[in-house]
Amino acid sequence: MTRSCIATRLKLAATVLAAFAVMGGCTRGERRQQPSDRSADSLAEVSLLLNWFPEAEHGGFFAADVHGFYAEEGLKVTILPGGPGASVAPRVATGAVDFGVENGDVLLLARAQDAPIVALMAPIQTHPRCIMVHEESGIRNLGDLRNVTLAMNAGGAFSHYLKKHVPLTGVTIVPYPGNVARFVTDKRYAQQGYVFSEPFLARQQGAKPRSLLLSDIGFNPYTSCLITSQKTIDTRRDIVERMVRATVKGWEQYLKDPAKTHARITQLNPEMGKEALEYGWEALKNLIMTEDARRDGIGSMRAERWSELLDQLVEIGLIPAGKVKPAEAYSTEYLPRS
Repeated sequence: MTRSCIATRLKLAATVLAAFAVMGGCTRGERRQQPSDRSADSLAEVSLLLNWFPEAEHGGFFAADVHGFYAEEGLKVTILPGGPGASVAPRVATGAVDFGVENGDVLLLARAQDAPIVALMAPIQTHPRCIMVHEESGIRNLGDLRNVTLAMNAGGAFSHYLKKHVPLTGVTIVPYPGNVARFVTDKRYAQQGYVFSEPFLARQQGAKPRSLLLSDIGFNPYTSCLITSQKTIDTRRDIVERMVRATVKGWEQYLKDPAKTHARITQLNPEMGKEALEYGWEALKNLIMTEDARRDGIGSMRAERWSELLDQLVEIGLIPAGKVKPAEAYSTEYLPRS
């Protein structure tokens, strides 16, 4: 999930939007060839807004479309690209889009602002946020992080948590630049990243990065959650159930064989080539297939995880105590039963 510089962001946004426009929102041309008992005219139209440009972290959603699982459930899903300022939570909350993809901490922060949104499934069980350091630095865990320049988004929940739980002795925090240019030339420079993105870029440019997961010190929001509004749940229950069921199938298929899905993602986001997507897929597999996922199925969520995350956001001062009820922030009702 590379948050590149502004000029690159704008260029990439234009490229991705053009690709989506040519392909009719997502994959309607190919969808007609997918097996389904329903005619195209009978498909219920719904929209799904990504939280960034199409990447490996969205693989299961695209797999559900590419392999016809949405169509088999009677759904015509238009997948919309995200990017800077995608505003997934408010657009889902207001009904501007039917479904969205967002991380658990962002969802809870939105609910603290009275956005009635709900997580329906969580494909990525271990949060991929990391601090990337050089292997040569000798830093092997986040507790070792000292005497470096650290580039990160100071406003992010993860950065508040890191500053509260790690001494950061001798660490100078600077704004995150959105690229790895300085990292590859400065051995005393560390930066935020996602384990399936920035480390790949750094290795491409000759660096030897080590990724230190924030989950290792306890900050572990569910990631790339499928979300919707409470109103959609109340008024379109059957659609919600079918959307969740097909999406779970999509993630299962993506883990088995990502080739067709990667081809589609590259069509929509040319910056994501085969090598980058395969690197991301390999990095994601262990983040998806955790003990919980193996026991309860892909997309599963536990009450304890949501309560712990909320407590952390209260602890670091981002949500007032008592403002959010974790049980109202998610639902496992629509997940397939094993």
